[in-house]
Amino acid sequence: MADDDKEEPQNPFAGTPMEQIFGAFSSGQIDMNQILGQMQKMFAPHEGSVNFDLAKDVARHTLAAAGPDPSPTANQQSAVDDAARLAEMWLDTATSFPAGATSAVAWSKAEWIEATAGTWQQLVEPIAAHVVTAMSQALPEEAKAMAGPLLGMLSQAGGAMFGQQVGQALGGLAGEVLSSTDIGLPLGPPRVAAVLPSGIAAFGDGLEHPASDVLLYVMLRECAHHRLFQHSPWLRSALVGAIEEYGRGTRIDVASIESQMRGLDPSRPEDIQEALAGGLFEPERTPEQQRALDRLETLLAFIEGWVDEVVAQATNGRMPAAAPLAEAMRRRRATGGPAEQTFAALVGLELRPRKLREATTLWAALRDRQGAEARDAVWRHPDLMPVAADLDDPLGFAQGEGRTQSDDDFDAAIGELLDGQDPQE
Repeated sequence: MADDDKEEPQNPFAGTPMEQIFGAFSSGQIDMNQILGQMQKMFAPHEGSVNFDLAKDVARHTLAAAGPDPSPTANQQSAVDDAARLAEMWLDTATSFPAGATSAVAWSKAEWIEATAGTWQQLVEPIAAHVVTAMSQALPEEAKAMAGPLLGMLSQAGGAMFGQQVGQALGGLAGEVLSSTDIGLPLGPPRVAAVLPSGIAAFGDGLEHPASDVLLYVMLRECAHHRLFQHSPWLRSALVGAIEEYGRGTRIDVASIESQMRGLDPSRPEDIQEALAGGLFEPERTPEQQRALDRLETLLAFIEGWVDEVVAQATNGRMPAAAPLAEAMRRRRATGGPAEQTFAALVGLELRPRKLREATTLWAALRDRQGAEARDAVWRHPDLMPVAADLDDPLGFAQGEGRTQSDDDFDAAIGELLDGQDPQE
C-alpha cells in the first residue's frame, strides 16, 4: 500500500481536553524533540531552588537574539586601564578609603553574564526558595496527598521555570548595564573594576560629551563602589540580608497562576515566554516585604549618595563634564534603571535608591562639618549609620540633631573609629 494511502493514526484522546494537544503533536505544530529537550533541562538535577545553569543558558540565548556582542578590542581595554589609573588617583584626594580594586577589565555583554552569575544566584536564591515553598504550601491538603512524590518533580519544574524567568531578565539586563556595580552592589569578582564599553557608548549617545569623559566618569563610580565595599565588610551581607528578609515574606496567589496557565496555548511557546517575562510567579507584596524593601532602598540610597558625593569631590575643578554626567546618571536610576526593571519583573523587588539627592546632601554636609575621614568612618560600623528618617533632614544628621546619642558621643565614636578602635568594644 502506498504511503499516501496510509490511514492517519486515531487520536486516543478524542472527545477529551487532551484532544487539541495530541492533534498539535501529530500535525507537527509542536516539535516533540524540542519539547523533550526542554523537559530534560527542566528536570535536570540542580542545587538550590533555581536551575541557574538553565538561567545562564536562557540569558545567553536572549542576548544573542538581541544582536551582535563583539568582544572588547585591545584599544578599548587600554582605554579602560588608563581610565582606571586616573580614577584611582582622583579618588585618593576625595576619600580616606584606599583603592578597593586591583585590576580593571573591559567586558562584553556575554562576559558580564558569566562573571556576575554567581552573585545573581546568591541574590535570587532566597527569594526563589520562598516562592517555590509558598507555591507548594498553597496547595490544598488533598492535592498534596494526591501529588505525593510528584511534589519533588513540581519543585524541580518550579525551579526551572523560575530559572528561565531569571535568565530572560539577565539577558535583557546585559544589554543595558554599564559596569559591575549598576545595582549599587559589586556583582563581579572581588577587587575587579569592570565596565562594558558597549553599554557606556549607548549611555553616552546624545549627551554631547567626549567618549573619554563618559568612560572616566563611569570608571570613577565603579572604583568608588569597590572602595566602599572593600572597606565596609558588613555592607554586602546587609544588602543580601534585606533581600533574604524580602523572600521570607513571600505569599503566592496560586489561583492567579492557575488562571494564567489555563490561558496558554501549547502550540505557541512564545506565550509561555511572554507569561514568564510578565511576572507569572510575581507575588503580591506583603507588609513584611514592604519593610524589607524600605530598608533595602534606604541602604542603596546611602551607598549611591556616598558615591555621588565622593565622585563630585574627586572631579571638582578637574572635569567640567562631571556635573551633567552625574545628572544623567541620576535620571537613569530615578526613571527605573535596568536593575530595578529586572527585579520587578522577577518577583516585584525594586532596587531603586529613592531620595538619592537627600543622601548625597547628607554625606556632603557631614564632610563639611567634620571632614572626609569622619564621613567615611561612619561606614565602618553599622551602628553609626544614618537611618531612613535622616533622609528627611540630612542637614540635621550632620549637625547631630535627632540622634539617640549626643553630639559628643557621636564625635567620640567616630574618633575611636579613626583611631582604629571598635566603639562597641
